[in-house]
Amino acid sequence: MSDETYMKMALECAQKGCGWVNPNPMVGAVVVKDGRVIGMGYHQRYGELHAERNALAACTESPQNATMYVTLEPCCHYGKTPPCTEAILKSGVRRVVVGTVDPNPLVAGKGIQVLRQHGIEVTEGVLREACDALNVVFFHFIQTRMPYVLMKYAMTMDGKIATRSGQSKWITGETSRRHVQEDRHRYSGIMVGIGTILADDPLLTCRLPDGRNPVRIVCDSRLRTPLSARVVQTVGKAATILATCLQDEALARPYRDAGCDVLTLPSKDGHVDLRKLMTALGKKEIDSVLLEGGSVLNWSALQSGVVNKVQAYVAPKLFGGADAKSPVGGIGVEDPKKAFRLAPPQVTRLGEDILLESEVLTCSQES
Repeated sequence: MSDETYMKMALECAQKGCGWVNPNPMVGAVVVKDGRVIGMGYHQRYGELHAERNALAACTESPQNATMYVTLEPCCHYGKTPPCTEAILKSGVRRVVVGTVDPNPLVAGKGIQVLRQHGIEVTEGVLREACDALNVVFFHFIQTRMPYVLMKYAMTMDGKIATRSGQSKWITGETSRRHVQEDRHRYSGIMVGIGTILADDPLLTCRLPDGRNPVRIVCDSRLRTPLSARVVQTVGKAATILATCLQDEALARPYRDAGCDVLTLPSKDGHVDLRKLMTALGKKEIDSVLLEGGSVLNWSALQSGVVNKVQAYVAPKLFGGADAKSPVGGIGVEDPKKAFRLAPPQVTRLGEDILLESEVLTCSQES
C-alpha cells in the first residue's frame, strides 16, 4: 500500500482524540513493517503519552527497520511527556513519514532535523492538507495564544433566529442539534452573553453520553447573572467564567463563593473588551471557543475581529416578521464594501437542514 493509505489510517487514529487533547493537537501514528501494520496509536488525553509512543507500545513485533507514519512532526522537547524523537530513535524505526510540520516554536522543524541527524529517513508533506485541516484550532492557538472562535447560529431560510415573540426552539432538526453537541465536545469553551442567560437560563453542557463539557463563558459586563442561574448552580459539573467590567469585589464574591471564575476586564463601548477576553482565555489554556450568543454578541465579536469561522445551520422554514431577529444585530455595515468577507462555504446536508461553514477572511472595519 502507498504512503497516502497509511497516512489516512493515522488520520483516522488521530480523530479519536477529538475533544480530549486540547490544547494539544490531535495526532495519530501507524507503524508498518514489511507491508504489515504492526502498531497504531494516537494522543488520547492532554498530559498523557503522545501518538508515537502509544503506537510503538502497541507494536506486535519489533519496530526495527520499520516505517512510522505520523500526522504531525514528532516533538523534540520535554513537556508533560518526554520527546517523541527520543522514543523513535530508541525503537530502531528506519523511516518516518510526516504529514505536516509542527508550528510550535519548540518544534517547528527541529524534530525532523533531529531524526535526520541520526540517520533516519524522513518524508514530509504526505496528505498535508488533510493533516493541516485536522488541527486548525491548534495551529491558530499555538501561533497567537488566543482561542480559535467559531460563531454558530441556526436560522430559517428567511434569515431569522427566532420568531417575533422571541421563540427559537426548535429551528433545526435532531441531526443538526446532535452536530452542535459534537462541537460542544470538540471546543474547549462555549460563550454566550448575559441576554441569553436571562432569557433562556441555558445549561450549556455537552449532551453526548461520552462527551466532555466545555468551559462556560458568560459576557456579563455588569454582573447581572442570577445566582440561581444554572451556569452558576452547576459549576461542579462544568466550569463557569463570568467576564465583567465591574471592579466590585463585593458583587463578585458571591459568584466566586459559588465556584465561578470572575474575570474583570477593560471595557470597550460599555461592554467587555472581547479581544482582552480572548487574551485572558488563552492564558487559561482555552484554545477554542464556540460562540453561541445572540445577535448583539455576534455583532460585537465580529467588530472586535475575534471570529475565525462562521457556522450557519439553515432550516427549510420561514418565520417572517420585520421585528424577528437575524443572526447578527448591532448597527451593521453601511456600505456593502465594508462587509465582513467569508471564504466560499463548505456545505453539509444534515437531515432536512443545511450547514454552511466559512472561514472569516477579512474585517474591513479595521482597515
